[in-house]
Amino acid sequence: MGYFVKVEQDVNLFVEDIGPKDGRVIFFLHGWPVNHKMYEYQFNQLPRQGFRCIAIDIRGFGKSDRPWQGYSYDRISDDVRTVIDALQLKDVILAGFSMGGAIAIRYMARHAGHQVSKLALFGAAAPSFTKRPDYPYGMSKTEVNKLIEQTYKDRPEMLTGFGGIFFAKYITESFKNWFQDLGLEASGHGTALSAVSLRDEDLRDDLGKINVPTAIFHGMKDQVCPFVFAKLMNDGIKDSELVPFKYSGHGLFYDEMEKFNRELVRFLE
Repeated sequence: MGYFVKVEQDVNLFVEDIGPKDGRVIFFLHGWPVNHKMYEYQFNQLPRQGFRCIAIDIRGFGKSDRPWQGYSYDRISDDVRTVIDALQLKDVILAGFSMGGAIAIRYMARHAGHQVSKLALFGAAAPSFTKRPDYPYGMSKTEVNKLIEQTYKDRPEMLTGFGGIFFAKYITESFKNWFQDLGLEASGHGTALSAVSLRDEDLRDDLGKINVPTAIFHGMKDQVCPFVFAKLMNDGIKDSELVPFKYSGHGLFYDEMEKFNRELVRFLE
């Protein structure tokens, strides 16, 4: 079932809501530059096991509205809070991939983990996606600037290049095309401004504010958010467990789909 929730004057977010209404709620946040459909291979399985899967398209992406502004992690985490309250969700497991993982971390810090009982981070773009004077990990700001520039010049080509470093296992041409199409469903403007947030946001101070059981799923071959990110998050978030995916790149939800789904259910239960 899909519907819209108003988060701001003239801004409505698309919500996918699958599974038993009385099931334990997992609230999914997608990564840049795709949308909620990236979790298709989780939505096929989890509702059968009694989970209610709720996933939003972040503003600017998928079927959600595409406002000119509001792409900071603060604003997007406020959107998440609005949806959680509008749907009257309680005891939520918040799950975020890549940029969605970064937004989940900001939500936990900014909203004191409101209604969230567990946190799952998948290849999260944190503590900081880009290198800083005292942080030698991740992409350089110049590399992200190139992605932003390419988004404004030739977005399909940018998506092809980014998709090329996403998965560690062989994927079919058909799957590549499907994944590329998810990126094309976004607005160019939302894609670029979210990349600015990826480049500039710093979550190092947020990690210590998380106080729910946290699982960190991360691919050991990740070329987008290197595995060292997972170790830093594991060190910074108390009561967190690190689940390494030995054969996965950034797209661990597909690279090791069976292990991913199995470990997720284990953590949720």
